[in-house]
Amino acid sequence: MLYLFISVCCSVTVAVMLKLARRYKINIHQAVTWNYFFAIILAIFFFRPEVRTLSPSNFSLVYLALGILLPSIFWFLAASVRNIGIVKTDIAQRLSLFIPIIAAYVVFQERFSTLKIVGLCVGFLAIFFTLYKKSSEHKSGQRWIYPLMVFIGFGVIDTLFKRVAQVQTIPYTSSLILIFGLAFILSLCAIMYLRLVRKQRLQMVNFACGCILGFFNFFNILFYLKAHQAMADNPSTVFAAMNMGVIIAGTLVGIFLFKEKLNRLNYLGLTFALCAIILIAIAQKYQI
Repeated sequence: MLYLFISVCCSVTVAVMLKLARRYKINIHQAVTWNYFFAIILAIFFFRPEVRTLSPSNFSLVYLALGILLPSIFWFLAASVRNIGIVKTDIAQRLSLFIPIIAAYVVFQERFSTLKIVGLCVGFLAIFFTLYKKSSEHKSGQRWIYPLMVFIGFGVIDTLFKRVAQVQTIPYTSSLILIFGLAFILSLCAIMYLRLVRKQRLQMVNFACGCILGFFNFFNILFYLKAHQAMADNPSTVFAAMNMGVIIAGTLVGIFLFKEKLNRLNYLGLTFALCAIILIAIAQKYQI
């Protein structure tokens, strides 16, 4: 459980850093770019891949899709944290697990139990209630786009990562390095465009913050993988504990540290989110 605890802490720390970015005038595009640069260095150091596994011959369009999606959704994640807060963004991100589950049914023809269907229905209720706001509580409906993109984006990313895990030609850890590399290259192209066309300055503070962001982002993944290795016979326990841990920790940080406000329906949505994750985990573990 120590691995899971560290992974949850790293995940919530990333959200906190994104929340503080505007306050300290951090350029998110630049920070996200250097985040992947530092993650590549850490991945090479910890995973020690064989050079031949990183050759272009092992390239896949799935890697390209992930290389595009990872930085893009990271930018939406930052915008969502900034506009609607850590609590709702973390819930939107964690409830994105329903997309790969639905993909398993539609694409991979996996059979669904009654309990899993109930869990999905409860999850969709959680999404509605968690993100609900009265019309007087916000300036426009545009803020919905950020958590919605987080929900869809992370769901698609998770689905693609499941496809990557099925690749037998190279180790999963080597695939991660290739994906991080593509994400870095595409992000670097984006900030070069902003530098040359929009005259945005490249600042050392963004590089430093990006490296710190990459540190926590990478160790979130590393310890999550270690938790799965340590509890190989209980993947659903890891899955449920990670998602519930992030939702609970993110809620506590958002409410007590950043004074984020939730209405009664939002709290109901939070309860539904936890119930949905528990139901899905039970259904997966016991096949009921």
